[in-house]
Amino acid sequence: MRIFLCALLCLAWTFAGANKPEVVLLDFVTSGERIRSHGYPMETHTVTTEDGYVLTLFRIPYSHKLQNQNAERPAVLLQHGLFSNSDCWLSSGPDNSLAYLLADAGYDVWLGNARGNIYSRENEVISLNNPKFWHFDWHEIGTIDIPAMIDYILEETGQSQVHYAGHSQGTTVYLVMLSERPEYNAKIKSGHLLAPCAFFEHGASPVFKYVGALVGTPGGVWNQLLVDTELIPHNALVNRFADTACGEHSEHDEYCRNAFVLFANGGYQNTNVTSLQVLIETHPAGSSSNQGIHYMQLWASHEFRQYDWGTKKNRQLYGQDLPPDYDLSKITAATHSYSSHNDALCGPQDVDTLVSQFTHLTEDHRIPLQSFNHLDFIVAKNMKELVNDLVVERINSYEG
Repeated sequence: MRIFLCALLCLAWTFAGANKPEVVLLDFVTSGERIRSHGYPMETHTVTTEDGYVLTLFRIPYSHKLQNQNAERPAVLLQHGLFSNSDCWLSSGPDNSLAYLLADAGYDVWLGNARGNIYSRENEVISLNNPKFWHFDWHEIGTIDIPAMIDYILEETGQSQVHYAGHSQGTTVYLVMLSERPEYNAKIKSGHLLAPCAFFEHGASPVFKYVGALVGTPGGVWNQLLVDTELIPHNALVNRFADTACGEHSEHDEYCRNAFVLFANGGYQNTNVTSLQVLIETHPAGSSSNQGIHYMQLWASHEFRQYDWGTKKNRQLYGQDLPPDYDLSKITAATHSYSSHNDALCGPQDVDTLVSQFTHLTEDHRIPLQSFNHLDFIVAKNMKELVNDLVVERINSYEG
């Protein structure tokens, strides 16, 4: 896989017209180092789940601009999407990224990292090299990881509730948690779903057409080959080349934008290339193949339900031929949805389906800019005005 990625990079460089350039590779910068580089205080915390995974949380406890360390600071948990990590909430810098904006609004900000990404690659009983390490998908992240993070934050802060914001898979795991473990509704003061992903019937991304057809139905040879493995592992060398090549004013900017065609129906006019470069530095961040397969199953079935292992194993695990649906009616926490027209993964028609089944949804906000896409929630040059300011405003409304 790594050799394949390196080969792709070399081919891309050739077709981009690179003529044996001398490249100075950028250093790897962690979420914690990035936070401190902007003058904010930072803490690193680890949470061990009930099944042994050691998760890393980065914390911005207060704002150095406000010097509000002695004031009451409500807690907010930010959760990343598939292939991502906590850096996605920092990649656009202090003037635009949601993590910094919330800290400057007086909040105690916690950045989660799901099992399997570059910041959460340990298990107390299972080796990283054991296939059993990767025997999970976003169902386990939703039912185990996020509750463990929330309980840890509440214990550390002495608070009874947290605000939550997630992007893409970060929204899926929120829906899973509150439908499968409804007692956690009481621990959510407000939830904010950026590019909410639950239904995929109308997904326009080519990934559905080419990958969904291979792994969307259980029992195929590709399912057997890919299950319980690491999907698109992080490779430091590839990432160093990519983030260097995709810098601001680089002659390869167009190729860098086009590399993310999976997320949009066409057009990347909103992308902040500098933010994209920062994102590429640690992305893709590592995940289980089961996470991707599970999403492809949702596309094939048109349902929001648990992992489909095939009839025999489904009967053993669930007591029925097909996996059970997630019951969205159990979600009673105040929840706000923010979606966009140009999202090729979780588009407007599928958001309509989610809204129709989410009987207690507080707000369904559609981004008015037609070109806004799935990744723009993280790296768009206009995301502050179109998304993040709204999220901060909504969270403020729960704090008076």
